[in-house]
Amino acid sequence: MSASQAREKLALLHGNIEKIVRGKSDVVQASIIGLLAHGHILYEDVPGVGKTTIAHCLALSLGLSFQRVQFTSDLLPSDILGVVVYNPEKRDFEFRAGPIFANVVLVDEINRTTPKTQSALLEAMNSARVSIEKTTYDLPTPFIVIATQNPVESHGTFALPQSQLDRFLMRLHLGYPEPEFEREILENGRLPGDLSVIESVLTRDDVVAMQEGAAAVKVEASLIDYLVRLAQTSRTSGLFHTGISPRGAIALRRAAQAQAYYEGRDYCIPDDIKAMAVSVLAHRIIPAHAYEEESAGVGHGSDHIRRLLEEVEVPV
Repeated sequence: MSASQAREKLALLHGNIEKIVRGKSDVVQASIIGLLAHGHILYEDVPGVGKTTIAHCLALSLGLSFQRVQFTSDLLPSDILGVVVYNPEKRDFEFRAGPIFANVVLVDEINRTTPKTQSALLEAMNSARVSIEKTTYDLPTPFIVIATQNPVESHGTFALPQSQLDRFLMRLHLGYPEPEFEREILENGRLPGDLSVIESVLTRDDVVAMQEGAAAVKVEASLIDYLVRLAQTSRTSGLFHTGISPRGAIALRRAAQAQAYYEGRDYCIPDDIKAMAVSVLAHRIIPAHAYEEESAGVGHGSDHIRRLLEEVEVPV
């Protein structure tokens, strides 16, 4: 796929999502970049700001198989992965696949279910496969999890363990709408919800080709050194109890490549890394004195990542 074709298709995808998701162009762009980077995306925010809507719009815009799972407190791992049952006609056991066997899986309110059920996604998100009854099943390619969650302090939620958060390439926040768009919502008397205007604007081949194009974006040696300095500084600066892992550094590289590809470039610049750093890294680290800061309302580590970016010298 040529660069001009990719830009045209990406603009079409962006516009398609914004038919419903109004006034959140930056979040839409970040979501598309997460897709290009072959990553899983977590939307976290207070109830009622459109997390499920944007996740649904992104999923429906892709020419891929799609399943939605509403996570609840009584959900079991087998409800997601599938189950082996006895078939009396064949006199044998057979596997009945769960909703995880789709290209795009929308997991709504992921932290409403128990840690045992949350952990059922770990292998799938890490390796695009699941193991059931000593048998391993490959998931479709590409495989993308798009999840939503309410803040941990919301009643009836279970905080995602660090190992689960680390599987998400990006965590994104929508925030409240700007006054002009909130006025549109109030004039209509309801939140945007008519997803019938969302059409599939990409094919599976389009998605795979653009993911391959993003992965081929050049990252020169000085930028690799910059990524190394960010990771090393996060572990020694005293800002973090748990710094950036090698998986986190790789994720930031992939996101920076996708950001460059989205902008129509076949090479990365430092601004690509800086633009993606908060969304990719903030949920992976644990700030120093995290408990005190959480009680004071700081939370989430975004400010710490920004401070890290200020401390580490940018290549020129």
